[in-house]
Amino acid sequence: MTGTNEVRDFLMARRAAVTPEQVGMPGGGDRRVSGLRREEVALLAGVSLDYYTRLERGRIQGASDAVLDAIARALHMTDVERAHLHDLARGTPTNAAARAHARSAEHRGLRESVQRVLDSMTVPAVVYNAQQDLVASNLLGRALFAPHFDNDRPNLARFIFLDSRARDYYVDWPLACSLTAAMLRYQAGRDPLNADITALIGELATRSARFRHDWADRDVHEHRTGTKVYRHPEVGELELTYDVFEMPGDPGLSIGTYTAAPASSSGDKLALLASTAATAQVEAARRAGEES
Repeated sequence: MTGTNEVRDFLMARRAAVTPEQVGMPGGGDRRVSGLRREEVALLAGVSLDYYTRLERGRIQGASDAVLDAIARALHMTDVERAHLHDLARGTPTNAAARAHARSAEHRGLRESVQRVLDSMTVPAVVYNAQQDLVASNLLGRALFAPHFDNDRPNLARFIFLDSRARDYYVDWPLACSLTAAMLRYQAGRDPLNADITALIGELATRSARFRHDWADRDVHEHRTGTKVYRHPEVGELELTYDVFEMPGDPGLSIGTYTAAPASSSGDKLALLASTAATAQVEAARRAGEES
């Protein structure tokens, strides 16, 4: 991602996604562009056409928050897209030092207290970073994402785009792909100096045609809460609600938890998975004791 190109492509993509009718302007006629024209965005945002054109061409650094917010409103941006626009305007994150600290903390290892919190949870839980490395998990979290943990350094994005099992594991694999690409774009905008994210994006773009397709959509997304359906190799389909909690003490790291609705078949399957994982853990400890 280069700053000028990213600003241009992002604004053009958002402009193309808004129809004149959505903003109360007449459509139809001889329109050479899909979505809004530049002059229409400038009018809606209350800026001159020349100024908006310069912004769209990448000369966005120094633009005021008020102008950026006006453009976001004109283009019907979500709050995540609005935050991404502000990140692009800043060029480098205002909390770069904190994020650098978080990346350094990853190499030192997760705090023992955080692992204890994970282990005390009765639901699947994982810790992941901005580039979607699975940094830690509890027993049930590792069981839920078992195929991902076959890798020495499990990574959600690499599994989704590069592992053939992902098409079966994620019931709506195309949605998983598009959201994952959008999350990486959002994180890259928040922390453009993160070499790990840049390297991952380059690797996926080189190795996955699907990633290149989804990356070209210029979408941004932040994982917060929602529902996903997984097809687990041991217990079958699981419809789970995920909730993401950022870790203020370790910026850049988040805890993801996964729960099933009460009295649901997914809840029963999750309980079975927990029992199977616990039994396997006890058996592994017994064998280790015999070998020692």
